[in-house]
Amino acid sequence: MDETLIPAAPVNVAPQGPTASAWYGLLFLLATEAALFIYLLFSYFLLASQAPGQWPPDGVPEIQRPGANTVILLLSSATAWWSQRSIANGASGKLIVGLSLTLLLGCIFTGVQIWEWTHKSFSPASNAYGSLYFTITALHVAHVVIGLIVLACLIVWAALGRFSAKRHLHVLIGVTYWHFVDAVWIAVFTTFFLTPMLG
Repeated sequence: MDETLIPAAPVNVAPQGPTASAWYGLLFLLATEAALFIYLLFSYFLLASQAPGQWPPDGVPEIQRPGANTVILLLSSATAWWSQRSIANGASGKLIVGLSLTLLLGCIFTGVQIWEWTHKSFSPASNAYGSLYFTITALHVAHVVIGLIVLACLIVWAALGRFSAKRHLHVLIGVTYWHFVDAVWIAVFTTFFLTPMLG
């Protein structure tokens, strides 16, 4: 005679929250990516300290458009945070809205950044400053694009009902990655647009 075992509670297929191995994987990934940006920004300050003439070579860069773009990216972090809070409270509809707003703001940021590249008076081959500017900002935009792909996947999965108040580790990981992308931009923006104003 066969006996069927029925669990008293749903089986937790994968760990959730900060105890999950995926969460630790994300932290290690972000640590390596942060180190990469630290090395590049260190190179910027090292070359700036040894520049024989003025730095940046074309003078203090215009800050209005990059500043507005920074605000857009910070708003996207706020909508991402709101979407994560929403699913933690079981509101899957608000999760979709929040992630969609984050995706839209991220696309606007990327578009403005591409416009900035096409209207610069220098190129990556112009000088060391141009090389660093395009390398660092392009690397950041590459991370933004990866974040946009992650957000798009999360929106589709949310629409398919994959997440709930108890199971939303993927949302936590995706939103944390997006916050990292935003934090890196703050460092990049400060380096290229604010420090030159300090002389």
